[in-house]
Amino acid sequence: MTASTARVPCTVITGFLGAGKTTLIRHILENAGGKRLALIVNEFGDVGVDGEILKGCGIDACPEENIVELANGCICCTVADDFVPALDQILSRTPKVDHILIETSGLALPKPLVQAFQWPTVKSRVTVDGVIAVVDGAALADGKVASDMDALTAQRAADESLDHDDPVEEVFEDQVACADLIILSKSDLIDAAGAARANAIIGEHLQRAVKIVPASNGIIDPSILLGLGLAVEDDIENRKTHHDDELDHEHDDFDSFIIDIPSISSPDDLASRVSAAAEQENVLRVKGFVEVGGKPMRLLVQAVGPRVNHYYDRAWTAADDRRSRLVVIGLKGLDRPAIEKILVG
Repeated sequence: MTASTARVPCTVITGFLGAGKTTLIRHILENAGGKRLALIVNEFGDVGVDGEILKGCGIDACPEENIVELANGCICCTVADDFVPALDQILSRTPKVDHILIETSGLALPKPLVQAFQWPTVKSRVTVDGVIAVVDGAALADGKVASDMDALTAQRAADESLDHDDPVEEVFEDQVACADLIILSKSDLIDAAGAARANAIIGEHLQRAVKIVPASNGIIDPSILLGLGLAVEDDIENRKTHHDDELDHEHDDFDSFIIDIPSISSPDDLASRVSAAAEQENVLRVKGFVEVGGKPMRLLVQAVGPRVNHYYDRAWTAADDRRSRLVVIGLKGLDRPAIEKILVG
């Protein structure tokens, strides 16, 4: 295969809600080492917050036109309708991209996505360089697959039997089972004993030798993640997951909706309301952009359970819709009116 017809390598970055995928990807983009990158972002919900965060980076290695956002649901459920056209769009770019990053939603299963790389129209043009699973080290140290999810009993380190009725646990296991490299994020928040507990939980789900790399704030040498050259699509059938016997899958165990809130005066007060919503209702994740009265900057809000981060990411522009909108994601059966009452007041 000549250089002009060489397949473009793709790295699939998977991981649970709030594990740190976007932070890791931003670091990769900022340290591309001369590579021209493209990014496919898969958001679960109607507002593409992650895509907006990354588009606002202003990184030369990955210009805005090289970021394609899929907002029509889980990428592994919409491969033919959304992913393949996104791939076509990126591969038509001039100059040609050197590497494609694919950030799946926290609910996506990597295996169906990787299997799409076996399709003749796809396989001739791209290959899966590697599957990277980002796992929340701080949560795992506490025996959970994601931070502050008190409703889930996901502590599995010393238990060989797995509760397959827990859909969130199964998503986590499938992501780990398909990984070529596991990034233990937020390692700065855990001590040696916590790291040992986190590694033990991951080890429970590993069927083969996979390296676990600790990282803080997404800082890791991109050369560790890119250029693995594994052609994962040729090996994916050997990576056993819970969903191998299913022809299709749906994420009926999750609810996702958008809440419009008025302009706020105090980010800290909003953070307290978001935290209260997580504690009182079955909310896993809240994220969105908010207008703060009298401030020219846009407030970015991201929460995993009751743990809330917020900061001004950039100035509002004339092209922006300055509505304050929050995406709420949680387990099936969320009480939307109750959550709206907490968030809106």
